[in-house]
Amino acid sequence: MFIGEYSHSIDNKGRMAVPVKFRKILKKGAIVTRGLDNCLFVYTQEEWKKMVEKISQLPLDQQKSRAFARLMLAGAMDVQLDFQGRILIPEYLRKFATIKKETIVAGLYSRLEIWDKNSWEKYQAATEKDSVKIAEELGV
Repeated sequence: MFIGEYSHSIDNKGRMAVPVKFRKILKKGAIVTRGLDNCLFVYTQEEWKKMVEKISQLPLDQQKSRAFARLMLAGAMDVQLDFQGRILIPEYLRKFATIKKETIVAGLYSRLEIWDKNSWEKYQAATEKDSVKIAEELGV
């Protein structure tokens, strides 16, 4: 299970250290892909298979289904932890998420999200401001 927020930096080669807490979970490798809200999603191999299964069930005759499948699948990349516990995030994914140097890695149970630090702070401020309204609308 992934939970918590962690600050990390990306080096000039595009490598980012995975929080130590999550390295054992990702030791068999992971998938990083375009996420929603301009962040990146990171899945274990097992969770990625579940996601692909859901995506494969979407109706191909609907434009939004095809667009979502392309977003998630065409941008996906297998990554492996190196001996220092880092993953290489491809340039096209860093560009998509506007990640330059400082990142936030957020654990969301079955996946990690990687955010540009400034984008995360803006998103969090807006979400926290509306947290009561969001909770009420979701019935939480």
